[in-house]
Amino acid sequence: MVRAFSSVATGRSGSSARRSSSGAFDAFIAEIFERLPRADQRRWAHVYTRGLLTTPGRKTVRRLASSASDSATAAQALHQFVNASPWDWEPVRARLADWVVRRSRPRALVIATAVLPKRGERSCGVHRRFVPQDGRTVNCQVGVGAFLAVEQGTAPVDWRLLLPGRWAEDAGPGPAAGSADALALDLVDAVGTREGSGSGGVPVVADLVGFADHAALVGGLIGRGRRFVVAVPDDLVVHPDRAALGGPGSRAGAGVGAVSARSLLAAHPARVATGVVRLPGIPVALRLIGESDGGRIWLTDLVDRSPREVSALARLHTSAVDTVERLADDFGLRAFEGRSYAGWHHHKTLVSAAFAYSTLGSAAPTRPADPAHATHRPRTARPPHRARTATTGGRAGTAPGRGAGVPARALTAPGRAPAAPAPTTRTLAIPPPSPTPLSRPLLTPIRTES
Repeated sequence: MVRAFSSVATGRSGSSARRSSSGAFDAFIAEIFERLPRADQRRWAHVYTRGLLTTPGRKTVRRLASSASDSATAAQALHQFVNASPWDWEPVRARLADWVVRRSRPRALVIATAVLPKRGERSCGVHRRFVPQDGRTVNCQVGVGAFLAVEQGTAPVDWRLLLPGRWAEDAGPGPAAGSADALALDLVDAVGTREGSGSGGVPVVADLVGFADHAALVGGLIGRGRRFVVAVPDDLVVHPDRAALGGPGSRAGAGVGAVSARSLLAAHPARVATGVVRLPGIPVALRLIGESDGGRIWLTDLVDRSPREVSALARLHTSAVDTVERLADDFGLRAFEGRSYAGWHHHKTLVSAAFAYSTLGSAAPTRPADPAHATHRPRTARPPHRARTATTGGRAGTAPGRGAGVPARALTAPGRAPAAPAPTTRTLAIPPPSPTPLSRPLLTPIRTES
């Protein structure tokens, strides 16, 4: 059972509460998916998202269709809508990020990974990889997600799919064919323009240990002028900078020889140790912070902030990890049944929208909608922006190409009768959202600074 929907609104009759909840959900869907060019696409987005919110157990397309529609062709149409229909997910995510910001001012942009176990080798991006968090090698896809950390928790607003090995060769140039650090920086660039007025400068919190080149990630964030708190591996080579601490007899650039991040922290007697360091090729002083006897080590350019503030930001990543687990357990993050690159992104977009509504749907907006986003005038159909199609011969649903958008077509499988113009939907109440608070701490409180 979906944990986010365990209660109903009090103080009103059940039918009144259901009508209010359904109306709020309808308005949410109309706003988030307004840019989809066809009415049938917007209708199936409504059905799919509602199914993710109301269907208990595994979120297969057949179960979603059964719980949200009485149409005999609903499952076929939903599968077509997610896996093959040529709609552009980027405007939907932009609208979703704006919707999240309007309801709670973000504290940080959190970057986290989602390891999605897969069977077989034909799903786009699937590969075998050692996963440090699990301590084992798995056959999987790796998604890199962008989450806005708000008062109620962390809400996913954008995704990238890692395309290693043969997938990178087929994908061509661009962040999708790169490493996790390139994907993370691409997310920072994309979401940074969607966070609303004054929010593009929130710190970036990222834990990509085992997936990314951390020097490239840090250098990219500094080059973009983004403040950050980034988890780093124990063996990261750093140069302690005594001069940056302003100690007696210090001089600019003074320091000691290169050491590993773990050995530097282990030399401090405090349980939570910190020190100012430099990285090769990075022109600014950085702060290293972490537990001297184990746990995550974090690197930040927030040398003007107290270690306690940095630790509080680092803990936001734990909330994003918990969100990934809830997305998998309750919102069908791993339930995508297709193999295509576009289908993967469509499914993640719909899952993110369902989770955002469950967490923030009951929150009143803190600022009005951007007038450019508030219009509901009919829009001319257009090809998807940066459309991807499966172009590699011999493998079903393999790496994305970069051709022009696919012409619109009916949401039916080849060789079958067209779906009914509009399914007869059941009257299902969307239970009122209930926010999930931030969870367990990642670092213990700072007791001293060395």
